[in-house]
Amino acid sequence: MPEGVDVMPVLRQVVGETLRGLRLRQRRTLREVSATARVSLGYLSEVERGQKEASSELLAAICAALDVEMSELFQEVSILLRREEKLGLSGGRLATLPGAGAGAARIAPAPATESGSAQVRSLPTVAA
Repeated sequence: MPEGVDVMPVLRQVVGETLRGLRLRQRRTLREVSATARVSLGYLSEVERGQKEASSELLAAICAALDVEMSELFQEVSILLRREEKLGLSGGRLATLPGAGAGAARIAPAPATESGSAQVRSLPTVAA
């Protein structure tokens, strides 16, 4: 990755870390939550580690098993993302999430144009 390029966290990693934090605060095991959510223990573990992208149905089942609203999950995710974006955009430092290992995947923002702003590509308009 070019020097000085800011990077952002991958959403599935932030969601996974947040789910793990919620579970650990309740002092619950992966086995308990996976049984209640009716999802395999291995798959839940991969979701928590940010290796699998959970569907909305799966997230709803996990949230129900943790007895939290999905909006609570996304509120925490939003707070982490906002903090990460601010860290990643200030001082040209590479952004890292607490608990993310050295091999954690990150995505880079769009390259800047000569004016210094990010190049934005417009998407086609779709009629509803």
